Amino acid sequence: MALAIALTTGLGSAALTALPASAAADSVKVQYRTSATGATADQAEPWFKVVNNGSGSVALSQVSFRYYFKADSPSTQYRYACSWAVKGCANITGTFGTLATPTATADRYLEITFTGGAGSLAPGADTGDMQLRFYRADWQTLRQSDDYSFDGSRTAYADWDKVTAKLGTGTVWGTAPGGNVPDPTPTPNPTDPTPTPTPTPTDPGPSGATLFDDFTYTSSSDPAIGAHGWSVRSNAGGPGVPGATWAPENVTFAAEGGNTIMNLETSTAGTGESTKHTEILTKTMKFKNGTYAARVKFSDAPKYGPDGDHLVQTFFPINDLKAPLADDYSEYDFEYLPNGGWGEPSNILYTTSWETYQADPWVAVNQHTESRQSYAGWHDLVLTIDNSTITYYIDGQVFGTHEAKYLPERGMSINFNQWLIDLNGQPGSTPRAYDQKVDYVLHVKDQVLTPAQVAAKVGGYRTAGTAFVDTVPGG
Repeated sequence: MALAIALTTGLGSAALTALPASAAADSVKVQYRTSATGATADQAEPWFKVVNNGSGSVALSQVSFRYYFKADSPSTQYRYACSWAVKGCANITGTFGTLATPTATADRYLEITFTGGAGSLAPGADTGDMQLRFYRADWQTLRQSDDYSFDGSRTAYADWDKVTAKLGTGTVWGTAPGGNVPDPTPTPNPTDPTPTPTPTPTDPGPSGATLFDDFTYTSSSDPAIGAHGWSVRSNAGGPGVPGATWAPENVTFAAEGGNTIMNLETSTAGTGESTKHTEILTKTMKFKNGTYAARVKFSDAPKYGPDGDHLVQTFFPINDLKAPLADDYSEYDFEYLPNGGWGEPSNILYTTSWETYQADPWVAVNQHTESRQSYAGWHDLVLTIDNSTITYYIDGQVFGTHEAKYLPERGMSINFNQWLIDLNGQPGSTPRAYDQKVDYVLHVKDQVLTPAQVAAKVGGYRTAGTAFVDTVPGG
């Protein structure tokens, strides 16, 4: 998985000077500090407060500001993240862009905007902390000492005019680098969540083409697995650690809690050759709009051996990328990283809706929602896709709502996999293994079910003793 979008930007030294704050009844200024003070760092950590220094109330949805920096190379790509914010990370969006006139200290910028959920600021009020950060998409160390807006000596908030701010369409604060003018706001970064209203679910009715599987199998070589449309992966290739294998024998089935549970075990002894990933997927790509659901047990601790590997535990529908940036690609991920990875230091759960991507150089077009906490244990995961909205639920609650731009254009397969991003989280050679368990999977074609309706439908199958059904056409 990846949660990235290419960015480009540019800077200079001569500049446009913004109107003084006294020139407008409505105005804002930006205060800055950094918690990553070194010339180089794993990630840049610019923290901000926006202050209303005008005489009237200011809606934050009308405010934007830019932090300018120099990319490490023309092809380097970056990712934005919000660690914590008084106004809520879900109400803050970060978008990368390119300056029209690059300078010695800037060719890119990070622009921050706010959703309506951020509210407004009374005269003299500020947003409180916005603990933002960005990092290289290849997770390499970045250089920030040559960045126009960076100042490693600023470890406490103070006014900072090397960040520009706009209120509406007018620049009201700061000085842009060398001849650059803060131009109109670019298209919002599709990798960042923008809350939208929860869709009203349709009545699922008495029917609807459905896939349900209770995973009542004996082993990965059980002929019923293939007969029911599943493939247990054995072919080489990504994602994950180079040189690793995909091990069908590590997909097992056992009784637990009155049901048969599928277990995906991923193991390693610290080398690519010793690493075994696991995956099971449908053989056909016939699933599109409707409801997807699964009950999955994520694990923080290994089954045995030392902890710390950068592990990914997943449930997702996906189709194939026919060409770089092909517009008919689709993927909708639940991805749990118990030990971090992709620049994250610890537990994080992502839901990501993909429009497309390019592998080399890396370009990703997606929208994501994340939560930085432990999700160890059993969870009910529900994804609904209708003709206008993509909604992710965890344990009956809306987790993320994504835009129509990311709706699927063609059918997908349904997948579960568990794999290691790299071997940097636990570099030792002691053998260790991790488990991801799956209780059931459900897809109802072209119908949006609530989590309660999903639970009722699954309960109905189990009461009837139905372990498998597939009436979805096209398989």
